[in-house]
Formats: sequence, C-alpha cells, structure tokens
Amino acid sequence: MTAATTAPEPAASGSGPEVLVVEDDEGIATMLVRGLTRGGYRVEHVTTGANALAHSVPDVVLLDLELPDVDGVTVCRKLRERSSVAIIVVTAYGEENDRVNALDAGADDYLVKPFGLAELQARMRAVLRRVRPGGELIRHGPLTVDLRTRKVTVNEQEVALTPKEFDILECLALDPGRVVARHEVLESAWDSHWYGPSKVLDVHVAALRRKLAVPGLIETVYGRGFRLGEV
Repeated sequence: MTAATTAPEPAASGSGPEVLVVEDDEGIATMLVRGLTRGGYRVEHVTTGANALAHSVPDVVLLDLELPDVDGVTVCRKLRERSSVAIIVVTAYGEENDRVNALDAGADDYLVKPFGLAELQARMRAVLRRVRPGGELIRHGPLTVDLRTRKVTVNEQEVALTPKEFDILECLALDPGRVVARHEVLESAWDSHWYGPSKVLDVHVAALRRKLAVPGLIETVYGRGFRLGEV
C-alpha cells in the first residue's frame, strides 16, 4: 500500500473498525497502515486535510496536526461538526497549548510521536468504548457482554465469570474479529507490569471457553494471540 498519495487508498481487508489515517509522512503512514491492518482493522490513508474532509465517515480518525494544506486543528473541528467519529490526534507537537487546542476542537485523545502501536490500539479501544452506539452493551452472536454491570449472557442465560475471565473476554469483545496479541490481553486483564508466566493466560482462557460453551467463539491464533470468531 503506497502511503504517499493525495487520494484515499482502497480499504484494507479486515473485520474490525474502519480507521482513516490522515498523515503525510510516508514512513509513519506506512507503519500505521501495516500495523493496524495486521491487527484486523480496515485501514484507509489520505495525506491532506481536504481529502480527510471529503472522505466518508469511518469509525476512527488518526489525525496528524501538521498537514500540507489545512491546519489539523481546523480539520478536527470540521470533522466534529459533522459527526461523532472517534478522533485521535497523533502528532509531534507535545506542548500543552497544542493539546488544549486539539481537545477543544473535538479530539477524543491526543498521542505524541513517537508512540508504540500497542498503546495506540489501546487508546483506540478506549475511545471506541466511549462512542460505541448503545453505550456499554456488546453483542456478538449468542454472546452479550454488559460492560457496566460486568454481566455476561450466552443465549440469554447468564454465565458467572471470575473478574479475570471477564477482563479477558472484555478485551476480546471490544473489537470482535481482531487478533488481540497475548501481551495486550495480559496488560488489559492484569497490568502493564505483569512479569509472571504467560501460561496463566492459557489457563484462564481455557476456563472461559468451558464456561461460555460456544465452540469457535474464542479462537487461538497461534503465534499471535486470540480473537472472537464468527459463530
């Protein structure tokens, strides 16, 4: 996928949310497109503010502030005026005034370059949680996850989960179909400073599968992680 273009690129394959990358730096754009596509997102890329504003509304916009034609804050404000799309500013500008201007213009989050792909995806999941239609209820096939009450049902029958099992399921259910890396699940269900054996994750996932009792619901993608499959 060529990053240096003035028109939207075709959507990449994937079953996750649609992401529009608004970035004129070829190296950064390529990293974002490839990394997010591998993560299961549907990614498109534009290099100008004008093309971002002309684009159909995606689920998430990753917006650089330094664009060749229009100031990124102006683009953010115009996007917010027309939709409730999740907007995450990704920029080299880290001064407080830059953050304030972007957030006042309607950005949901602000991430300063350089940043890690795992952190970016975690912030995307958090933003999508806040803007998800229907609030805190996630439905996927026979599965329903209530994020507010932490209740889980399968075919309308409540399933009792431990706190860790729920945290693992929540991590997967927030973005069905996307492969969630093992370290992401560990960081979400435990914390970012977890240094114990990763085998503990397999034990909890096995218990979760038994309790949910839906074959194929939680898939293992060997060498990568887990995802919620189509059921």
